[in-house]
Amino acid sequence: MTNLPEQPTTPPQPITPPQPAAPPTPGVPQQPPIPPAAAKGRLSPLAAGLLGLAVGAGLMGGIWAITANSSDEPGTFTLTGTFSLTEDALTLGDTCSGTGGYDDISEGTSVTVYGAKGDVIATGQLGDSEKTGYNSCDFAVAVPDVPRGERFYKVEVSHRGTVQLTAEEAENGEFGASLG
Repeated sequence: MTNLPEQPTTPPQPITPPQPAAPPTPGVPQQPPIPPAAAKGRLSPLAAGLLGLAVGAGLMGGIWAITANSSDEPGTFTLTGTFSLTEDALTLGDTCSGTGGYDDISEGTSVTVYGAKGDVIATGQLGDSEKTGYNSCDFAVAVPDVPRGERFYKVEVSHRGTVQLTAEEAENGEFGASLG
């Protein structure tokens, strides 16, 4: 006879089926299980937060760039007009400037805008000049970013005193002053 290996005396255990899912809780919506392939494509909460932050910052930057490049802020305007020097003006090439007691008047001379309370609210300078007579010339005035809402405005060229304008005159580009 042949020797056979000894056989175990305990019978094999049956395979137990998986436990049934817990019954749904009343009033709580159930979500279907996420297939393993779909779970790999999901963002972690940290990644989703960083992505949201980057998209939000990009949108805000774009909005800022668009509004920053507009000509006037909603609450401001550019005060425009003309300043005339009616004597002792000298023209050299394309540039006009004052002489003698008016030597402080030339392209680039400061223009200050004061509000109704007397505070400085905007500054600019005399722009391009044009000869208008034998010894006179006109200067363009354009002061940007003047806040709206004042009852009146006062404008001063150099240190030569102020000229008062109504709000409507200032906003409509009706500044006009002369010296000489």
